[in-house]
Amino acid sequence: MSLAQRGRSIAVSGFLLGGAAGIISSTQTWLTVQRADAGAEILVPGASALPLLAPLSLAVLALGAALAIVGPVLRLVFGVLAAAAALFLGWTTLQVLIAAPLGTVAPTVTETTGLAGDTALHDVVAAIVPSAWPAIALAGWVVLLGASIVTVLTWRGWKRGGRRYRTDAGPAPRRSGPVDPVDSWDDLSRGTDPTR
Repeated sequence: MSLAQRGRSIAVSGFLLGGAAGIISSTQTWLTVQRADAGAEILVPGASALPLLAPLSLAVLALGAALAIVGPVLRLVFGVLAAAAALFLGWTTLQVLIAAPLGTVAPTVTETTGLAGDTALHDVVAAIVPSAWPAIALAGWVVLLGASIVTVLTWRGWKRGGRRYRTDAGPAPRRSGPVDPVDSWDDLSRGTDPTR
């Protein structure tokens, strides 16, 4: 089976996996702030480290769910949107993972200690230690980017959705014999009177 034939399942799975990794990691501790004043460590969850993490992850999940049933043009649009989200989230997650800037933990530290301003925070923060969750989220964004690329490369070759998702099915063929109730509803949906 070629990549074009498997494109839909690869893309949908990648979108859902990337979005799920983002949602789950947004509730977990990304950074631990060790204090210089011997106070208790401050735990910074993913949603605080990256405020757009949860909303964009939910948007990716929605794109993945809709990707299974949309038409060709929207497949391409969704692929491009997901790629942009993956690049943005990947870049910001990488910055948190590598640099762990003070600005990332500042809102949580200020909320916990009541101190604000760069000078006060520098006096309180001894070290910022990342957990494994930013790396897990980054892996999710890599998967999402790969799924987006597959979507953009294969969107034309996907099989059409089932008959129930199409509005261009045309009139129902004439039947002889008893009419099934489900077929009657399908005929009514197409605008055909099944009693004729």
